[in-house]
Amino acid sequence: MDFPLGDKELKIGILGMTEGNGHPYSWSAMFNGYNHEEMESCGFPVIPRYLEKQPPETLGIPGAHITCVCCTGFAGRDEAEHIAKAARIPTVYDDPTEMIGSVDAVIVATDIGGEHVERCRPFVEAGIPMFIDKPLVNSEEDLRTFVKWRREGAKFISSSCMRYAKTYEPFYKNHYELGEIRYILSTMAKKYETYGIHALEAMYPLLGRGFVSVRNTGTYENTVVHIRHESGCNVNIIQGIGMMSCGMVVLGSMGTVHLTSADSYYAFKKQLDLFVHWLRTGEEPFPFDETVELMKLVIGGIRSREEGGREVLLSEIAAE
Repeated sequence: MDFPLGDKELKIGILGMTEGNGHPYSWSAMFNGYNHEEMESCGFPVIPRYLEKQPPETLGIPGAHITCVCCTGFAGRDEAEHIAKAARIPTVYDDPTEMIGSVDAVIVATDIGGEHVERCRPFVEAGIPMFIDKPLVNSEEDLRTFVKWRREGAKFISSSCMRYAKTYEPFYKNHYELGEIRYILSTMAKKYETYGIHALEAMYPLLGRGFVSVRNTGTYENTVVHIRHESGCNVNIIQGIGMMSCGMVVLGSMGTVHLTSADSYYAFKKQLDLFVHWLRTGEEPFPFDETVELMKLVIGGIRSREEGGREVLLSEIAAE
């Protein structure tokens, strides 16, 4: 397949889903619009609430539509049929490989990093570009696989929507009033394996590449992570199952700021807009090297917890 895809009408397939992750519903609606009645029974009450707040004209991405859906793993045909009704998707498949030949790109809307190599392999082999939900991986072996695929020319991007949070974005390029950033507290709900990347990627653009080590002294249910950056800044990630996020606190040499994010629609929609822009132009939203370093923080945090809270150097984690 030629890449980038230019101005052609884009047919995009979506894969899902995993437990507790409603992205196949919400993301498809952001492309196609949605059926209000069917979306009400999607099982994720927050989704129809933030969708209904949007003016109708904000839904849709010009020249791009979700044209097929397939659910394997946690859910199956019945869930895929419901997603199709809720988000106006014309075709439902039982096997993801049935999409090959009928789509220009694929969204892998599942958030279990350990499943992504096998979910993505058929599309990598077919040369189909992909957006892969966060986290891309949660093991060193899988990271090496994706880096190898990338080196061989595979087209894929992956990110957390928190990079595009409406209240965070302005500080990534302009935080001069804070002076030198000395400490960041980034909080998040749920578990580190799936939602840790949200807390990590929210703070990452403030510091950029140069993370040195990660130490996780928490448990599977309650994460307590300490991260060191070469600038001297220390970062704590606090999250847990049954815990709400309070956003991000940034302490600098000249000022402090407490940032919170409540507009999920804006962050998701910008993430998808940039995916389509990448498909059309080949311009990545940010360098892949950043994704690799973020995945090392995910992997290192899991490894540290499993090894009794040992400080894990990112240099220990080989991406190639």
